[in-house]
Amino acid sequence: MIVTPLDSAVLDSKEQYVFYHNMVDFALKELLVAVQQKQILSEQEILLFKQYSDLLLYSVEAMRVKYMYDDEENMKVDLTDSGFPNYLEFRYLFNDLELREEYLGKLTNIETLKEEFLDTLLHKKEPISKRKLFQAASIVYYASAKKEYIFNRFVQGKILEAPENTPGEHLVSWSFYDVSHNRPFICYMYFDYDGSDVQKERDEIYKTLKTVADRDMNLDTMAYGIDKRLPKVFPKLIKRVDLGPIHNVFAKDENQVTHAILEGIASKTIPLNSYAISFKIDELKSESEFKEGSFFSKQTFQKWDAIFRQRYVFAPHRIIQLLYNKTPEIMNKLAMAPIQISELK
Repeated sequence: MIVTPLDSAVLDSKEQYVFYHNMVDFALKELLVAVQQKQILSEQEILLFKQYSDLLLYSVEAMRVKYMYDDEENMKVDLTDSGFPNYLEFRYLFNDLELREEYLGKLTNIETLKEEFLDTLLHKKEPISKRKLFQAASIVYYASAKKEYIFNRFVQGKILEAPENTPGEHLVSWSFYDVSHNRPFICYMYFDYDGSDVQKERDEIYKTLKTVADRDMNLDTMAYGIDKRLPKVFPKLIKRVDLGPIHNVFAKDENQVTHAILEGIASKTIPLNSYAISFKIDELKSESEFKEGSFFSKQTFQKWDAIFRQRYVFAPHRIIQLLYNKTPEIMNKLAMAPIQISELK
C-alpha cells in the first residue's frame, strides 16, 4: 500500500501539537525502558535502539517548533497503520535545514524581536501576535535544529565488534523510515568477515545496506540481497524491529488494537490520552553455508532457517484490561503477556 498525504490527519492547533509531541515522546521513552527491563533486546542492541529513538524524538520536537504558530501550514500525522508523522514531514525538515543559512538571513534579527516583545508586553500591555510568535518559533527552529540529527529515510549505524556469545564477529545496525507504512524500523546484522580488517569493506557494506535493505520487505529477500552483494561478508543473524504502530486517538487504521482503543475513547470508558504500542521482531538465522558458481569464482552463500517472528504489545494497565476484553485472540498470541507501561498524564 502506498501512503499519500491524503492518508494523514492534520494537526492544526497549538494544543494538538503539544499533546501529540508529549504522547510520542512519552510512549517511546516508556517503550525503551520496558524493552530493556524485559531484556527483549540485548544490551548492545538497546544502546543502538536508543540512538535511533533519539533521532526520531529530535525530529518530532523540531516539527513541533516549526509548526507551533504557523497558520498556513500544518503537520500531518499518518492515519494508516502508524501513529507517527507522515514520511514527507521528515523530508520537509531535511530540505528546510539544507537551506538553513538562507532562511536565517531573511528572518528578523533576534534582538529586534526581543525589543518588540518587551514593548508589546510591558508598555502596550497586549498579547504577542501569532505572526510575531511564528517569527520567534522560526528563529528557534532554524537556529537550533541540525540537519545531521534529523531522522532521515535511511540512517546508517557503525560497524562494531559483536559482544561475546553472539552469532557473528561483527555487528552493524541501520534504520529506515518505511514509506509504505510511515513508521520506523531498526535492523541489526551479526556477521563474520573473510579478511583481516572489516573496516576496509565498510563503504561497500554501507552502500549495499542502503540499496537492498532500506524498506520493509520479506526478510529472506533482504538477507539474500545482502549476502549476494558482499562476497567477503557472511551474515549469521539478521534482526529487524518494527517500531509501531502507536495506537492512539490520532490513528484511524484497520488494526484491531487501534479500533478497541478508539471505541473505548468514544464511549468514554478510557481517557483521550490512552495509547498502546505494537512492537514486532523478525529474526533470520544462518543454518549452514553452501558454495555456488564456477570453479574459479565460487561464492559462499548462507542457507537460512525459517523466519522467527515475535510480537509484543506495551500499554498501561487499564488498556491491557480493555484489550484482553476486546481482542483476546491477539493478546493470546503474543511472545509474552502484554507489558505494562505508564499512563500519559
